[in-house]
Amino acid sequence: MSDPFLSIVIPAHNEENRLPQTLEQVVSFAAGQSFETEVVVVENASHDRTLEVGNEFASRHASMIRVIHEELPGKGRAVQKGMLTARGAYRFFADADFSMPAAEIMRFIPPAVDVPIAIGSREAPGAVRYNEPFYRHLTGRVFNTLIRILVLPTLNDTQCGFKMFRADAADNLFRRQILMGWSFDVELLYIASRCGYPILEVPIPWYFNPESKINVFRDSWRMFTDLLAIRYNGRMGRYD
Repeated sequence: MSDPFLSIVIPAHNEENRLPQTLEQVVSFAAGQSFETEVVVVENASHDRTLEVGNEFASRHASMIRVIHEELPGKGRAVQKGMLTARGAYRFFADADFSMPAAEIMRFIPPAVDVPIAIGSREAPGAVRYNEPFYRHLTGRVFNTLIRILVLPTLNDTQCGFKMFRADAADNLFRRQILMGWSFDVELLYIASRCGYPILEVPIPWYFNPESKINVFRDSWRMFTDLLAIRYNGRMGRYD
């Protein structure tokens, strides 16, 4: 069997409610394309029916959907496993709530762009945010300021949940990943910048989901300490 053109990796932790709608949208998108797409759902450490929901979809779309069970928690761990398992020439990962229309994936891959790394951006010219509370926007911009100061001075939105890696870049970068929590994608982009990969910010329409699992007050401190860890790891050569 030939490798697919596109892999869509979806980490799923306690997502029995949001995952069905997301998979319906992704399957509909993939079915309308001329290229082959695989969907890799990585369920990890859930306490609900996420694994069963994923497997039910996979049984109906066996040629497209694969479900992987990971015992250990951590969004970064789930994405890493999915991206290294994926077979696509282009590998796109997205949050389970899929807060942009699936059709926007076309902005990240040829013929629209052909780059090693393309990341969704809510700050790039042309991006639109829908229904986002002011406090969420404010805390996001404060965190991005810290990211720019400490590790990634040129990127305006590293935390948007949509990122595409060409296969060669994915295989190289995800093997170097150390962090397994929320800040894993900042770490990956930092490693990519050290390796000389160009990173393109793609403007997207983004819809705020009130069921977001990030607690801006609890998680902000943890993310800040992660930034310090990334900076320290870089200085110690742990990503080389």
